[in-house]
Amino acid sequence: MSLLPELRYPTVTELIRSARALAAQRPGDCRLRRVGVSRAGRPLQVLSIGRARRAVLVVAGAHANEPAGGPAALAVARRVLAEPELRADTSWHFLLCADPDGASLHVTPAPRSLFDYHLGFFRPAGAEQPEWAPAMLPPDRLPPETRALTGLIDELRPYVQVTLHGTDLGGSWVQLTKDVPGIAEPFAKSAAELRIPVETGASDAAGWPAAGPGVHVMPAPGAGAAYPSMPDDARRSTWYHAHRHGGLTAVVEVPMWASDQVDDPAPHPAPAAAMGRLAGRLLRQSRAVDQVLADALPRLDGAGGPLLRAATWGLGLVPGLAADWIHTRPADDTRAYIGSVDAFSRRLPLRAAAMLLRVLRETDDRAAPRLERLVEAWSDSFAERFGARWVPLEHQIEHQARTVVAVALHARVRAD
Repeated sequence: MSLLPELRYPTVTELIRSARALAAQRPGDCRLRRVGVSRAGRPLQVLSIGRARRAVLVVAGAHANEPAGGPAALAVARRVLAEPELRADTSWHFLLCADPDGASLHVTPAPRSLFDYHLGFFRPAGAEQPEWAPAMLPPDRLPPETRALTGLIDELRPYVQVTLHGTDLGGSWVQLTKDVPGIAEPFAKSAAELRIPVETGASDAAGWPAAGPGVHVMPAPGAGAAYPSMPDDARRSTWYHAHRHGGLTAVVEVPMWASDQVDDPAPHPAPAAAMGRLAGRLLRQSRAVDQVLADALPRLDGAGGPLLRAATWGLGLVPGLAADWIHTRPADDTRAYIGSVDAFSRRLPLRAAAMLLRVLRETDDRAAPRLERLVEAWSDSFAERFGARWVPLEHQIEHQARTVVAVALHARVRAD
């Protein structure tokens, strides 16, 4: 399943260069500043437009493997500069990349297929992800990227924070920490115009109330989690930090490859049985990666660093997640939701295998060819099962940009 993208995702350096050019062109309206540094010393840069106290914060690059957010943030910035009414009494702030260290390790800016995408895949272990670290670490151990982000929220006190995320294969959806009435209509209209399916049963939002197709409102702190074993509780992430100042967070997801099988609201004929089968496959595939890791580990001699940590962390989630699926009643009984869990069950071992493969290739380990065959077969099977079709990069960017502006405008009415 292959389709060559006509554009490539910009690097963080290129994003900063573009932001600096904007600030130079419009010095009276824009400024670019550093708000912190990463663990490796890379700058965390924020582009700001306007100085009004009422603020919107847009966060890009929180996950290294979701590269559309950076160019989408710049697209919003250009629109704000072109439309004075958007900045009349509102300042806009764009964190260009929340995890530049992670972005430096995800090295497939223009993937031709899911296999290509996974050959350069990187997504840090949960505690190393800026937005998720507070759900897993005590305050005194938070990484500098997280501290910079929460400090920025405390400084700006945004009425809305919009964080730009993505998925490899599927549809688009929005997660809200508080309801934003009216957002479902412009979101759905944009997706339809750009031929991006709306994912109505996203497993990321399992059990959350829906404010419209593909628009989910997070449960309040204290509500039961759909997957009790998972450590990344969104209600303890930086998404909720905006609540300290009366604000809210919207998470906008957009796919790289679309599937037209993610929006079926029809009841699944046997959801519990299907969840059990998916759990079984998840366990089998993860064991296959575990076996390669166990064989190769004595030869790695400390190699791997963040890639190996992330692969091991992902594999460690599998037993608990499989048990959740087997022993917990499905949070949703639609075909869309079961399909989303199907995709999730494929991603977890595939991503672990892909990152381990990179480690084995770097060390020229004898197990690399065997693991590469698995990564290729699982990538192709994933694409075939969901009928993957590439979403043009300009459509990914445009859909996120439109949704950011729509959320900001509708949330402003709510804040007023």
